[in-house]
Order: sequence, then structure tokens, then C-alpha cells
Amino acid sequence: MATLALVPIKIDLMSPEPSYLQLAAILRERIESGEILPEHPLPSLTFLVQETGLAVGTVRKAIKVLSDEGLVVTVPGRGSFVTRRRR
Repeated sequence: MATLALVPIKIDLMSPEPSYLQLAAILRERIESGEILPEHPLPSLTFLVQETGLAVGTVRKAIKVLSDEGLVVTVPGRGSFVTRRRR
């Protein structure tokens, strides 16, 4: 997980692609590449908000996309974790 802090998350605010989809794509790529391993947590909501400059709701929407895809599961009060099985 330390590598996430070393690799900045860049969101292009001028892109026609919504910010939440950009963030979801970045996190998806890091999950699929093995940078974030199964059963490990995603970076915290606070970290992602600070790192990207996005609003909390935007970051939550990105995580919801990954949850809907079956890549992560969110545990209230604990965070979001990569699932064991990937679709």
C-alpha cells in the first residue's frame, strides 16, 4: 500500500470524462495490476480526497463504481477492500 502514496493520482479536470470515472479507472488499474492486492484496503476516503482534490461525494461515487463491478466491498466504519474474486 505504501506505493500508492508514491504514485500520485492525477485527475484531469479538463477531460470530458467525469472525475469519478477517472478515479475509478485509476483504482481499477491498480487493483488489476496487483498494486492493491485482494483483501487489502483501498486508500482511505480522506487520503483520496486530499490526493485528488475531489469532493468526498465524488470519491464515494468512484468507489461505488468499483463496488458495483464486484472489485471492492465496503465495510461501514472500516473502509473499502479489494475482493478475492475479480469479474
